[in-house]
Amino acid sequence: MVELADIALARYRLAPYLQPTPMEDAPRLGRGICLKLENTNKTHSFKVRGALNAMLSLSDEQRANGIVAASSGNHAQGVAYAAKLLKLTAKIVMPSHTPKRKLAGVERYGGAAILHGEIYHEAEQEARRLEREENLTFVSPYNDPRVIAGAGTIGLEILDSLPDVERVIVPVGGGGLISGIATAIKCCRPQTEVIGVNATAGAAMYNLIYGGETEDTSDTLAEALPGEIEKGSMTVDIIRACVDRIVLVSEEAIAEGMRFMVREQGWIVEGGGAVGVAALLCGAIPTDERRTVVVISGGNVDADTLVRVLDR
Repeated sequence: MVELADIALARYRLAPYLQPTPMEDAPRLGRGICLKLENTNKTHSFKVRGALNAMLSLSDEQRANGIVAASSGNHAQGVAYAAKLLKLTAKIVMPSHTPKRKLAGVERYGGAAILHGEIYHEAEQEARRLEREENLTFVSPYNDPRVIAGAGTIGLEILDSLPDVERVIVPVGGGGLISGIATAIKCCRPQTEVIGVNATAGAAMYNLIYGGETEDTSDTLAEALPGEIEKGSMTVDIIRACVDRIVLVSEEAIAEGMRFMVREQGWIVEGGGAVGVAALLCGAIPTDERRTVVVISGGNVDADTLVRVLDR
């Protein structure tokens, strides 16, 4: 399990490289609700926190071997950015449907992008094969305590800005983000409710936690969130211990969340980043007057997808 001390150490490691992201009121969502804008982070996603913390933690031998990762896009950019910063080589395996914006981001930071498979799980299997056959160092997007600790720094920043926060709403894919945030929040303020949000079309974690059978089609605007969870992933146990509940949101709700972010808040946000807003707008999470933070996890969306969503 990841402990508060691990998250505090991650914050110390990351401080020279990353600034805290802003919090912004969202009065049209309800009284007392604000947004934690991870879309303003380096690479426009929270993923850089975990990737950079993990790679700063590696031994000299692990760094020298070279890095390999699997990602649907945002972790890929985080790994590529961290590798460039630390002068390491990185191969990143990405599903063939990865948005062009995220693929371009990997290439811009000097990472070697490899398109493989139709879904994230197939990309991860290929990355694990490269890890074995080429003796590379694998950096998981979620099933790694250093990655989780890096994500947990968001929880500490939320508590810095809003010490009396009563509810935190977090997107859920493999669970690295919510595992880190929930660990930080529950260690410091156990009475705060932590709620995860899965896309209905990418409900792998929801199914694991609740024994559900919702089909994971991976055909979703929240393309960063779906995919099989690695067997034995530590995120499952952390979520069971620290997260109060997980809810599901439909594709139309996600689209409405993206539209809300553009029209009401002035931010371009990807589908996976907008699921918390979607949950409030559609009533999956009721609005009330509790002091609430919604984590906006990323802003990397292709222009054609954004135009399609805004036109609907």
